[in-house]
Amino acid sequence: MPTFPEPIIDAESRPFYEAAAEGRFLIKRCITCNEPHWHPRQLCPFCFGPTEWEEASGRGSIYSYTVSGKGADSAVLAYVTLAEGPTMLTGLVDADPADLAIGQPVALSWQEAGSARVPCFAPA
Repeated sequence: MPTFPEPIIDAESRPFYEAAAEGRFLIKRCITCNEPHWHPRQLCPFCFGPTEWEEASGRGSIYSYTVSGKGADSAVLAYVTLAEGPTMLTGLVDADPADLAIGQPVALSWQEAGSARVPCFAPA
């Protein structure tokens, strides 16, 4: 199992990591154009409007992935398209790389990273 570096938590990301500590997965949605997006930020990347937090389902599908290393030392990085629409770069855990496929359903799997929890995904 790969280890994950502890994230830098600042004022903008603090609500995300506080919710993560409670097991809730938050994304941002634009108040102006209603587009959801990842990585969370104060201004919408589509129209530069203000954004607000919303709880996401934690479901998605593999858009693309790559395997780094071999055997027990391997790690899988993937782009996962969330059920809500955005695509995020993340780690895949509890997965045999030989069994992965584009479009495969995945579900949120929180992983410890120092004193924080980071979102990863596992085959659903």
